[in-house]
Amino acid sequence: MNYDDYNCLSVGRADGVATVTIDHAPINLLDLDLLLELDRLSRQLETDADVSVVVVQSADPEFFIAHADVTLIERMPSDDLDRPTELPLFHQMVERFRTLPKVTIGKIEGIARGGGSEFLLSLDMRFAAAGKAVLAQPEVALGILPGGSGTQRLPRLLGRSRALEVILGCEDFTAELAERYGYVNRALPAEEIGAFVSNLATRIASFPAEAIALAKQAAAAAEPDPREGLLEEAWCFNRTLATEAARRRMRAFMEAGGQTREVERSITGLFDLLGK
Repeated sequence: MNYDDYNCLSVGRADGVATVTIDHAPINLLDLDLLLELDRLSRQLETDADVSVVVVQSADPEFFIAHADVTLIERMPSDDLDRPTELPLFHQMVERFRTLPKVTIGKIEGIARGGGSEFLLSLDMRFAAAGKAVLAQPEVALGILPGGSGTQRLPRLLGRSRALEVILGCEDFTAELAERYGYVNRALPAEEIGAFVSNLATRIASFPAEAIALAKQAAAAAEPDPREGLLEEAWCFNRTLATEAARRRMRAFMEAGGQTREVERSITGLFDLLGK
């Protein structure tokens, strides 16, 4: 199977492991181009019999995925207030990654906020580099909410109270705190994370592919089907888009330098200023 026709991603394969590297300058923004390529990649991986494990990493040492493109969100209709009956594209993409008959692993060595965090939450395992990785769901500070599965995945992983701390606090979580809360599997020393993830992926890929897929399917049955929750999330997200506060705050975020490397390195303070 050929993976050469991607612009935002590169894919290498060896010993049953597909290593996906996100390389979408300047900050790995989850814009429409990256979203469509991740969606296409998920469909391709789904049918690749030579791959049992997928590792997702970033070519940028500072950013895994910065977040979803705010300008794309601003262009979404603000009058679509009916409860949806079909999952939006982003939900379809992350659900396909979640249900792949392959093991999916995120190797986080930089910033993953908003949609970047939600993409990671759809993977089976997440490993974060201590002192480097940052995770967050800052959407409420913009007047919206985590609309790419975050309100559904975080409570299952962290419990309701800690999930609401992440969602409503809109603050950055270090690798160490993310491990403590269950946001990631482990926080590992930056110099060790590469070898650890590689060894784990290769070890899992050495086992029978059918057993891997069926074990994942069985484990998924322990949780309720997320579809109804995702539809509720999409409905609530669409309703936030109808508020003047969301429009004002997203506009102020972009005017203050949002989606530039300099500002994105540390944006928590910026969020505090948006409503002033």
